[in-house]
Amino acid sequence: MLRRTIISNHGFTLLELILVLVIISIATALIMPSFWEPPESALKSEAKHISSTMRYVYDEAIGRKEVYAFSINPETSSWSFEGGSESRSFKAKNKVKFKDVLVPSTGELTKKEVTVNFGPLGPEEPIVLHLTSDDIEYTVIFNHLNGRSKILEGYVL
Repeated sequence: MLRRTIISNHGFTLLELILVLVIISIATALIMPSFWEPPESALKSEAKHISSTMRYVYDEAIGRKEVYAFSINPETSSWSFEGGSESRSFKAKNKVKFKDVLVPSTGELTKKEVTVNFGPLGPEEPIVLHLTSDDIEYTVIFNHLNGRSKILEGYVL
């Protein structure tokens, strides 16, 4: 004689519910910080982005022995470059604004676009950018001699 066992599946076990809650909690902890990016980290991220773009243009101009034009527009908080067979443009995100751009040959610019040529020996002069967002400021200083840049907190000359 065979005995039949009938199992009733009317719900989830406590262990299954706890496991699902743990998975959802971990996923939320990993994803949510990217949605709530504080202004300072957004500003620092943009400073790193423009710094790496200038480093890229410097390396490409020297490596290819061509002239690249790097443009910065404080009014629209955007920057771009052209040279060789490529051209790219970028715009600052998350309420990040360019306060001003300092280039020795043109002085301090707050509204007008400035273009610096990066030749086979790099640019002829340093570039200083001041970024701001919600009363927080960062300074990006690009060294024209070695192609390195510094990102400093605050308004630095």
